[in-house]
Amino acid sequence: MDRVWKPTGTDRIRLSIIGAGALLLQSSYERITKDSDVLETGDIDEGVRSQFEDLAGKGSRLWQRHKLYLDIVRAGLPLLPQQPKWVPILGLTASLVHFRIEVLHVVDVVVSKLKRFHANDRYDIQAMVDQGLVPHGLLLDRFRSAMDAFSLDARAAELPIYLANLHLVERDFLGTDETEIELPSYIDC
Repeated sequence: MDRVWKPTGTDRIRLSIIGAGALLLQSSYERITKDSDVLETGDIDEGVRSQFEDLAGKGSRLWQRHKLYLDIVRAGLPLLPQQPKWVPILGLTASLVHFRIEVLHVVDVVVSKLKRFHANDRYDIQAMVDQGLVPHGLLLDRFRSAMDAFSLDARAAELPIYLANLHLVERDFLGTDETEIELPSYIDC
């Protein structure tokens, strides 16, 4: 994609990778995935989005050749802490002309996966726990930060589900007791 990219400005475009792609780029974890999720940022305007979709979206040559595509995720969708932690991927960035790659920190990816919590999400979380990359205290801090961010709008109604998923991770993956976390009083549990 970098070789055929038509520049839209003078600066490198920041690609903020979330999900399994972020885990693959910062750990020894390996699994097959059909997409790489890129969080929508201020660097991704309609022109950039359109070019991404043409070059690397579902149905693109990249997808046809590698069965992998880039998916731009709207910023308000993932369960993220108020200030997500980003890890620059300097080696990959150094090999690129048009892009600067950063990935969501492992623990923030785990928090984000508590929202959807499908089988692959649970598998990813278990793998990160098994690698010792999910300290319980940090997971709780980052979850509370995400909960604070979500509690201020319509997304608050989903927080009891995410908390139940956190408790499953604590109990079944980390082997710890469930942490009592008080939800805002206006949320129906």
